[in-house]
Amino acid sequence: MKNLICGLLAIIGVTTISCTDEITDRESVANASAPVLLIPTNTFNQVLTKPNATNICTSFVWNDAAYSGTNTVVTYAIELANAGTNFANPQTIATTTNRFKDVTVGELNTAMLSAGLVPNVQHSIVVRIKSYVGTVGTSVASYSNFITIAATPYPSWPSWGIIGSATPTSWNSDTDMNFDLSTGLYSITMALSVGEIKFRLEDSWSNNFGDDGTNLTLDAGGANIPVPTAGTYTIKCNFDNVSRGGMPAKTYSIQ
Repeated sequence: MKNLICGLLAIIGVTTISCTDEITDRESVANASAPVLLIPTNTFNQVLTKPNATNICTSFVWNDAAYSGTNTVVTYAIELANAGTNFANPQTIATTTNRFKDVTVGELNTAMLSAGLVPNVQHSIVVRIKSYVGTVGTSVASYSNFITIAATPYPSWPSWGIIGSATPTSWNSDTDMNFDLSTGLYSITMALSVGEIKFRLEDSWSNNFGDDGTNLTLDAGGANIPVPTAGTYTIKCNFDNVSRGGMPAKTYSIQ
């Protein structure tokens, strides 16, 4: 029994030494050269629209990064930030293991909104390529050159507008309301004449809301809301089914 135990200990010892040697001899991974972003160029300028969300917006193309050490898969992240911020708040548009990636209108739009950029306004943004091995949190990362491009994002939330004889465009077209992401409320300050108003979702009469006749409550297909006196008014609406920003569900206010 004593000889058997000694034999097992000897085998374990050899195995441990062998494994230790293998770990010691393994070359660590290090970045040898960063990727180089080639496309798009700084002439890129596009107005993004929701109907084109699945369309290809642009292609990103870059030269591969080089890593020394043990062979491993290199992942590339296309990053975006507001110009002049030195990538203080980078947003990832997409990732790939290739050295090119087609980016859709929706992907670019989502990254711009995540960066805090205001919809329906042209913004100057910077894009770059981040290369890394392993997981993002424990990676050996390197960054490419950056390219400045321009784009106008669209709101990703539903579009509600105000329409009616009291508005400057009467019943011909909506005037878009502003959405407050922090409260979930829609609002607009505008001059109204004597007349009536209603609210429409995505410019559609099949999704119009008016007054249900009780406590400034909105109702699908409800009655036109009267404006008895001309003036400049601030109108707020909660179109949601739950309370938002201090307003009960499905209510509006005119002040």
